[in-house]
Amino acid sequence: MRQRRRIAAYGLCRDDAGRILLVRAAEHDDIPGVWSLPGGGIGHGEAPLRAVVREFVEETGLSTEVLRLRDVVSDVAFLRRPDALMHTDRILYDVKVTGGELRPEIGGTSDLAAWIEPDQLAHLPLLPYLAGLLGLPVEREALPEAELTLDPHPTRRQRFAAYGVVTDPAGRYLLTRIAAGYPGAGTWHLPGGGTDFGELPTAGLLRELVEETAQVGRVTGLLDVTHYHNPRAMGPERRPMDWHTVRALYRVAVDRPTSPNVVEAAGGSTAEARWLDPAELGEVRLNEFAKAAIGRSAG
Repeated sequence: MRQRRRIAAYGLCRDDAGRILLVRAAEHDDIPGVWSLPGGGIGHGEAPLRAVVREFVEETGLSTEVLRLRDVVSDVAFLRRPDALMHTDRILYDVKVTGGELRPEIGGTSDLAAWIEPDQLAHLPLLPYLAGLLGLPVEREALPEAELTLDPHPTRRQRFAAYGVVTDPAGRYLLTRIAAGYPGAGTWHLPGGGTDFGELPTAGLLRELVEETAQVGRVTGLLDVTHYHNPRAMGPERRPMDWHTVRALYRVAVDRPTSPNVVEAAGGSTAEARWLDPAELGEVRLNEFAKAAIGRSAG
């Protein structure tokens, strides 16, 4: 078995009668006949908001407006045809229909789009993430072991990551300084990083928090999902790489702060970690992501 990963965006849409719009996987899909929210994979370099609007119209014929970010979840499924396990990071939005006419997808992975009555949902085969979202029982299948296969010389890469605006009871912010040899070297960043195969976004963030700062935290809320695309990122590969990161941003509280200490293996992307009072933030060189995230959390 092989491991595969993808990042996808979906839209939850209800009409005035409380019906929910779903799409059914086609016969040639890996899991035929199973229902899901309209949505799909985020293209390389594509913004998640743009992806959900594009996928929605492709699968349903309906144009939409994104109302709000609802949640970020992840799951692993057995893809029977390509003989692989697929880890999917799913970004879920609430959306509303603004135009178009309902129709099935043309030549895609779904074959039907329909408004479903609430009392019908429990009788349909639903993807586990959707059943969980709707508060229905979730059936999970036993998954075999899988080996991670990566291109040893990639020219581009898409990564899902989770970061935290981390604070303590005194209102200080926890920041990390990017090590030499990595994009943004020397600037101060938020704790966090790429999630592992099969790992939930929040679990990955708390793991990274320990590795980068030796702090134990708890996630208190989802702030935003952003993305970063650099077609010529220079990192430890020592050659340009077309790099696209989709980033979930959370609030994190550390109730019992200690002196930060980088505990990840030597040669990692974090050179230093530090607690800073709000008044001290102007004394360090924050990268744009950290600056915007702290501003958003404070606002």
